[in-house]
Amino acid sequence: MTEKSGADILIEALTDLGVEVVFGYPGGAVLPIYDALFKQDRIKHILVRHEQAATHAAEGYARSTGKPGVVLVTSGPGATNAITGITDALLDSIPMVVITGQVPTTLIGTDAFQEADTVGITRHCTKHNYLVKRPELLGATVHEAFHIATSGRPGPVVIDIPKDVQVATARYETPGPIQHKTYRPQVEPDAAKIQEAVDMLAAAERPVFYTGGGVINSGPEATRLLRELAALTGAPVTSTLMGLGALPASSEQWLGMLGMHGTYEANLAMNQADLIIAVGARFDDRVTGRLDAFAPNSRKVHIDIDRSSVNKNVRVDLPIIADCARALDAMVESWKSRGHPKPDLAEWWSRIQGWRARRCLDFPEGGETIMPQRAIRALYQATKHRAPIITTEVGQHQMWAAQHFGFEAPNKWLTSGGLGTMGYGLPAAIGAQLGNPDALVIDIAGEASIQMNIQELATATQYRLPVKIFILNNEYMGMVRQWQELTYQSRYSESYSDALPDFVKLAEAYGWKGIRIENRGQLEDGIQAMLDHDGPVLVDCRVAKLANCFPMIPSGAAHTEMLLQASEVSGEMDDEAKALV
Repeated sequence: MTEKSGADILIEALTDLGVEVVFGYPGGAVLPIYDALFKQDRIKHILVRHEQAATHAAEGYARSTGKPGVVLVTSGPGATNAITGITDALLDSIPMVVITGQVPTTLIGTDAFQEADTVGITRHCTKHNYLVKRPELLGATVHEAFHIATSGRPGPVVIDIPKDVQVATARYETPGPIQHKTYRPQVEPDAAKIQEAVDMLAAAERPVFYTGGGVINSGPEATRLLRELAALTGAPVTSTLMGLGALPASSEQWLGMLGMHGTYEANLAMNQADLIIAVGARFDDRVTGRLDAFAPNSRKVHIDIDRSSVNKNVRVDLPIIADCARALDAMVESWKSRGHPKPDLAEWWSRIQGWRARRCLDFPEGGETIMPQRAIRALYQATKHRAPIITTEVGQHQMWAAQHFGFEAPNKWLTSGGLGTMGYGLPAAIGAQLGNPDALVIDIAGEASIQMNIQELATATQYRLPVKIFILNNEYMGMVRQWQELTYQSRYSESYSDALPDFVKLAEAYGWKGIRIENRGQLEDGIQAMLDHDGPVLVDCRVAKLANCFPMIPSGAAHTEMLLQASEVSGEMDDEAKALV
């Protein structure tokens, strides 16, 4: 067996692991790896314009395909620029392996040019990280890193490789199945606890399934089993922002998203339930609202593969540590084998229908002014037959998309949940398009967020990716402005975008098609023009400037204190704002 350079060992290991795409940006400390990439044709490298974009593109690729995303960046600023995306992947449980260059081992700790303590910096925003100091360790380390990133609760892993290790030679053998000494996540549920959960579900009068991103991360079998269990029990289902698509939005059992900008029926059902079955969700603060008022009369079952997430925020009655798909499969089998009939939940559903009758997602029309909710609904109607993959930036447009765009399947909704990262949507759309070349991929954006990584228009152009961007342009950092209006008596401190570019001309400068939609009469035709164009398109859709995102649970409030419309907001609000919300 001949020896290979560390760089060649890395490429060989990535190939053995089935890696097809790497998102990256070259620099001095990774030039040996880039030279090895140049000499092979099995892995496609995507040159982004900023390392943060590389991580978000890898997230979009991973979230839409189920495969781990791979990032390659240089030392120092290359690694530090990737930190935001690494943290984003950690909070949203996205499998990702980030390979960073490092100065030669003899220079580590000397404040060498482009040196940074990458292992130290990423210690708290990764599942695990490595500094590989010998080439003979590199192959096994890469395989172990992928195992950690993709098993258990998925997340990002960093491999820091000094330049001399990339050049030095060693032998490479493909490792066998990974059996880590200490990292062995529990995937099979406890059978007795499954039976107890099923009995609790059969006896409940007001049950609700509360599902999160863990259901989708577990794979398509988990979403299939969730749908089967929901059908067997007749119980309502709600979801976090990250779990949209686990149950079809068209299902009669779907209550909509819950939480701060969730639906009235979802939040009231959680508040009034006598049993909550949490599946792959972590009782995040945006979901629970005020903790001492969260679901005060319910028993709680929590199914999660991450033991540390259980009883962290909310005490539960029955914890089940397991992979979501395995646990749901066991619950379905137990329900059937024990002969439980479909429960009579008529009274519970009657209460839910009363909450639904409030029609909490209705909104006033603005005449010829386009309401942002109307724009999202028009986009949904024009594209739903093509099952598009939707990414978003972060802000009001993100919440409106979650509320008004219906998702029928998993892996079609890619957004930054836990970290709330502006600039996520465009690179994530690029990653999703590369992983799904025949899909319609649309980034629903705000005019402020899109500028965080707008340089990635060039990446889409270079690789001929037909990504679409649909900007809801209200000329404000909308969510910041909304909070300032509702909480700070309309003192709009630095939330107005006073020097916006001409997005149409900017798109054209990058080789994209630019479209501007300025009034209600142009909306449907403008969307169709976007869809009719084969290449990348940026749509600048001008919407009502002061529209607010309702329903809303104010920070620190309970589910029962939801605000459904502007008239329920205390404090000062000008008449123009009230007319638009």
